[in-house]
Amino acid sequence: MTSHKTTQTMKPATAAKKLGVYLEATPPEFQEGVVSRDELNALQTDPPEWLRELRRTGPHPRQVVAAKLGVSIGGLARGGVTDALTTEQIDALKTESPAWLEQERATQAEVRKEAERVKENGVKENGKEQGN
Repeated sequence: MTSHKTTQTMKPATAAKKLGVYLEATPPEFQEGVVSRDELNALQTDPPEWLRELRRTGPHPRQVVAAKLGVSIGGLARGGVTDALTTEQIDALKTESPAWLEQERATQAEVRKEAERVKENGVKENGKEQGN
């Protein structure tokens, strides 16, 4: 008996997220089809010009915008940024450095600092450190 391997596919939105690009900025043929695992791997290893250009100039999805600005996605929302931004718009925000961005960067730095502290000291349970 032979087994037939089913090609694993994903929706364009899932593929765009995995590629780190804004779906609405991708070509229509990408948005309207399905993407196989093999096609996704090919896009990642040898990106076509449209994908290289999107990654370079945007518009970028919120998770990429947040990472480039050094804030959380929630921080973007608190700052009033709800849409995809281009690299140029992100650079302008960095240059302007509005108060909300500075505050969110400070908050993100504190979150990272606390996560590192917890990692170094071990997770406390009922007031006692685990492992003691």
